Amino acid sequence: MGTLSSDLSVGQSIRPIRHLRWIIIGLLFLATTVNYIDRQAISVAAPVLSEEFGFTASDYSWIVSSFLFAYALMQILAGRLIDRMGTKRGFSLAVVWWSLANMLHAVGTGVWSFSLFRFLLGLGEAGNYPASLKAISEWFPRSERSMAVGILNVGPGLGAIIAPPLVATLVLTVGWRLAFVATGVIGLLWLVGWQKLYRSPECHPRITPEEAELILRERYQPSSTNDGMRWVDYFRYKEVWGVMLARFVCDGAFYFFVFWLPKYLSDERGFNLAEIGLLAWIPFLAADVGSLSGGWLGGRLIARGWSLNASRKLVIWIGALLVPLVLFAVSARSAFWALMVIAVAMFAIQVKSSSLFTLPADLFASRHVASVWGVSGAAGSFGGMLFQPLVGWFVDHVSYTPVFVIVSVMHILSAAIVMWMIPRVEPLSLR
Repeated sequence: MGTLSSDLSVGQSIRPIRHLRWIIIGLLFLATTVNYIDRQAISVAAPVLSEEFGFTASDYSWIVSSFLFAYALMQILAGRLIDRMGTKRGFSLAVVWWSLANMLHAVGTGVWSFSLFRFLLGLGEAGNYPASLKAISEWFPRSERSMAVGILNVGPGLGAIIAPPLVATLVLTVGWRLAFVATGVIGLLWLVGWQKLYRSPECHPRITPEEAELILRERYQPSSTNDGMRWVDYFRYKEVWGVMLARFVCDGAFYFFVFWLPKYLSDERGFNLAEIGLLAWIPFLAADVGSLSGGWLGGRLIARGWSLNASRKLVIWIGALLVPLVLFAVSARSAFWALMVIAVAMFAIQVKSSSLFTLPADLFASRHVASVWGVSGAAGSFGGMLFQPLVGWFVDHVSYTPVFVIVSVMHILSAAIVMWMIPRVEPLSLR
């Protein structure tokens, strides 16, 4: 606490901010929202781009796969880089990169150029979650982390809520090229607030002593023998493989809805761009409710005396067992009811993710979290990448029905992997 006390004395004229950690999670939440606005911009514009450039479903699948390929590769490196560079610098670099990459879409001319720009976007966006989870592990005691991750996971849903009306309006008013430029600028505006506010809790001049004590008291402090951990050393742990495989088999379901829902509504339900902008946000609102509900439930269970292990796994299974309801979307006669069923599935996916995504912070000390998140996120993105061409093939040659069937079982398999490969969720003694 010596460093903290000296920093506070130097900055004693600065008024402390109570509950500063919740403002920090608010910043992370906004960054994740911007991340998903940029990520989903192409899915909203997809019907217009497909008409202008003659993209087939398979063409489109390769474009989004190039994003996931880069996203997967860079998450492996991003986590390690952020652990070395620090949360603030690493996150700043990532946001600048992905914002500029998103703007480059404005000069796209076909499958190859859009694939290149999506690849560049994926490289930058890969830094978002490793940096965010590292910040959460630094700023939140263990009992509050699932709630913090739940708030963070509202970002993808809110970004996907905002993207359809925002991008559709931009495309209809100023054209799709300027739509990509405008959405890219948002990230650069966020960066101003991040640079002004973010510090680690040990040296933040505006943290209260009470909040600093709460955070540092519950922080997992490993022994000094862990300082020499190499990147390859993480693969010695069955738990790391468990998180990786669990995400490999399930992340593709969420990416299917992020990248394909507007196209599904256009292809199967006859929506025009204005109708997509009006209604495609509904499942992502449900996803946000699921994130908050799952995060709240995980924290509530711990507060009532449940172990970390039991609370995490119960929330994971509740979400996984609700996802198969998505099959009713196939037979729904109206687009409204199809959207409602998809919304339930998105709610369930994010309930599960609120605990699944917290596992790296539960298992490892804060300085290892970004690295572990990076390899697990990479596994999830590789799984999502491999799923995209399969989706494109089914849509071109069969229908969306087999895709919904596969999505319905992904999360149950993922939950089973967690049970098998992570016998107990508790801080690991690294060796």
